[in-house]
Amino acid sequence: MAKNLALVGAAQARPANTPSIDHQWRAWIGENLILGGQPAQLAQVLQEKGFPLAHIVEEIDLALRSPYLQGARRLKNRIAKRDWVLEIYRKLGRIENPDDCSIERRHQLSREEFLRGYYCQNKPVVITGMMADWPAMQKWNLDFFRQQCASAQVEVQFGRSKDQNYELNSIAHKKLMPFGEYVDLVANAAETNDFYMTANNDGRNREALQVLWDDIVQLPEYLRPDPLQRGFFWFGPKGTVTPFHHDLTNNFMAQVMGRKRVRIMAANEVAHVYNMRHCFTQVDGLNIDYERFPEMRNVRIQECEIGPGEILFLPVGCWHMVEGLETSVTIAFTNFLWDNDYFSNYPKDHDF
Repeated sequence: MAKNLALVGAAQARPANTPSIDHQWRAWIGENLILGGQPAQLAQVLQEKGFPLAHIVEEIDLALRSPYLQGARRLKNRIAKRDWVLEIYRKLGRIENPDDCSIERRHQLSREEFLRGYYCQNKPVVITGMMADWPAMQKWNLDFFRQQCASAQVEVQFGRSKDQNYELNSIAHKKLMPFGEYVDLVANAAETNDFYMTANNDGRNREALQVLWDDIVQLPEYLRPDPLQRGFFWFGPKGTVTPFHHDLTNNFMAQVMGRKRVRIMAANEVAHVYNMRHCFTQVDGLNIDYERFPEMRNVRIQECEIGPGEILFLPVGCWHMVEGLETSVTIAFTNFLWDNDYFSNYPKDHDF
């Protein structure tokens, strides 16, 4: 151990006013050792924080000899093995058209083709020609919303532009207001991400806007009837951004009004996308910092635009970010004809 720490200077006695290495710093030492950090490097950081070298040497030595750390390393090895399996699927997925970042578009895709080619393959696809029988496609606009539901009390996310983690902290941004007032805000907004009605506001809004659901058809080719879960209502101005995240179910995004741009990373890219907490990453999809997140250089990002009458299938676990290119309304669905329960075995601890 002394040899490993030779570069950071001689041991020194601990003055009375120097800080002590607490459990938080011990956890930092353990995590970095498990991730391959060298003792000398860790010691240098700790010295810069004001800890005496003698105590640094003692703590790192205890960590290296700890049976708890050895057990954690075995768990790390198991995770590395699973990452290796994911790498197999990443490579196989790029054998055909490795540089193609487009998302396939299919017109009136049949149930069997959708199930075999996309749902079971965890593969995104844009489906066209399936929403022509929706009354919403002819009726919905901002004036119609005012006429039908102006006084309905709805829940909206506000103050998003002042919070870097606005999606992670979405509960803190909820606000109640008349739907007519929100429609006016959207109509008068030039381009903003400060307010947005999303699926996180669904509990109240489905009931408040119940009359609008009569204009939605449930896509029986792919979806099962579900009177309790008829979809999720997304409505916002140009400029809304939903940052990179993944869902815990397969999703449909059915576009009724406006256009959206969607960037997608396959679920098997998880080892490279810096999963921060729960289903979120710190990577800014609009301006990826490759110096801070070098593994993102290895990630293939697919992209598409969807407009009125088009449906995007977002496979469970795939990372995606969504930009509103115009004032837009999207109805999202999760009530597929096939098993869509991936939440039951999702990790309970969301710190990754």
